[in-house]
Amino acid sequence: MTISVLTIVRGRSAHLANLIAGLDRQTRLPDELVIAWMQDTPTPLPATRFPVRSVMVPGDPMPLAAARNRAAAAAGGKQLILLDVDCIPARGLVERYGATADAAGVRLGEVLYLPPGDPTGASDSALDRIGVRHPAKPAIAKDEVRATPSHGELWGLSFAMSAADWARTGGMDERYVGYGGEETDFAARLERAGVTMAWVGGARAYHQHHPIHIPPLQHFEAILRNARLFHATWGRWCMDYWLGQFAERGLITIEDACLTVLRHPTPDEVAATLEASALFS
Repeated sequence: MTISVLTIVRGRSAHLANLIAGLDRQTRLPDELVIAWMQDTPTPLPATRFPVRSVMVPGDPMPLAAARNRAAAAAGGKQLILLDVDCIPARGLVERYGATADAAGVRLGEVLYLPPGDPTGASDSALDRIGVRHPAKPAIAKDEVRATPSHGELWGLSFAMSAADWARTGGMDERYVGYGGEETDFAARLERAGVTMAWVGGARAYHQHHPIHIPPLQHFEAILRNARLFHATWGRWCMDYWLGQFAERGLITIEDACLTVLRHPTPDEVAATLEASALFS
């Protein structure tokens, strides 16, 4: 079985280097890494024991859905592992995702969040000691496969699926541009296509820390545009958590199918939402 790892990148060169280092120490090396660059030029990459392929995906704001699609289209593997650039894969991630290919159409791996600090060169055991499981995600044993009937569990940080299932769903909807909504839409596509989903233990990754905005007011326009698109497509709202926080701040109102902008966040409001030490993103 051939396995391609896919990641999409804008900036985050140090995080990407740690992701690549993690792949280079796998118990089962990937057959390739495909990087979709959402920037003008690629950054220099370290030497690896596996091939690395690059595709360029221009666009501003970030073309997240299109970048994932371009990476999948360029991949030669029968199985695809999609890793966020912030993730460092534990040594057994590729092997475990490969071994569970028949367990479910989409396999979701555990991700532990790392605190501020440079994790470069740290062992899995060291990262296990300091990593924190997201409180909304299940704890799962290393040898466990736990089916989930809720496609809303899709977690874009780390998941695996066959290239055939990716093609059968049509990939991600490229009408979603900028932050938010494209993964929730993809989950709905997977459900519509009858692709099963399960959590798998033993495919752990570690999310490298970075500052985040809470709520993400810097993505206000993109979130509203993509939320409206999702509602028009599926008849319900997505990103309810962020929309609720926007409403609490008096920026929007939502009544049934109508989302109304009352005012736009000021630059000072956006700056004030930056949380340098926040753990979960």
